[in-house]
Amino acid sequence: MSFTVFPAIDLRQGRCVRLRQGDPQAMTVYSDDPVAVAREWVAQGASWLHVVNLDGAFNPQGVLQAPSPNLQALIAIREAVPVSIQFGGGVRSLEDVAWVLDVGVDRVVLGTVALTRPDVVREAVRQFGPERVVVGLDAREGRVASHGWQEVSDVRVVALGRAMYRAGVRHALYTDIARDGMLSGVDAEATARVAEETGLSVIASGGVAGLEDVQALVAVAHRGVEGVVIGQALYTGRVSLREILRWLDRAANPPA
Repeated sequence: MSFTVFPAIDLRQGRCVRLRQGDPQAMTVYSDDPVAVAREWVAQGASWLHVVNLDGAFNPQGVLQAPSPNLQALIAIREAVPVSIQFGGGVRSLEDVAWVLDVGVDRVVLGTVALTRPDVVREAVRQFGPERVVVGLDAREGRVASHGWQEVSDVRVVALGRAMYRAGVRHALYTDIARDGMLSGVDAEATARVAEETGLSVIASGGVAGLEDVQALVAVAHRGVEGVVIGQALYTGRVSLREILRWLDRAANPPA
């Protein structure tokens, strides 16, 4: 069984924060030291980190390469820990993708640009390969949200996912915005349907409240669910990353 847990490190002005339903006015600061947070998740067994530049996501231009506390934090995290990093937020051009990968990020998440400039996603897959590109499918009531979730389009999530699959994308991050940061539980069935209906391998995001949510997603992993991003549940102590990873190890390697 291959199922990956991605502890989330969401950055605003260089600090590690969590939002509720993507609302920048509903923010809790958990640490002024994102590198220490990254080291803690690695110490607990993380093999991947999911890092988000929230300031870039909220900026209409993205402006990824401009010096910023978040990008400095990303580079510091990359230098501090040996695990893989998935990064998104404000990546709006092919130059942005190249910059992110050049600093040592392993996979880049393309959300807004998948909706507004699908040609950028297609070219990113062509240049860097399908294992280094993830499409962000951020959903409000089944429709795609963009620009840090502040705008909602008329495009259905499944329609965009299918278009991205045709463009060569093979991995997607599916976020149910209404659940994000709310500890309300994941919708494993909806996540599996997105995977089945698009052909993409899907990482779930939004709503994880405890181990039972991870177990529900693992139960549908055979339908195309490859992992889960967890933020609020870890930061509030509702569940420990070490506990989740131990359960996954036992599930993958049952006693003879």
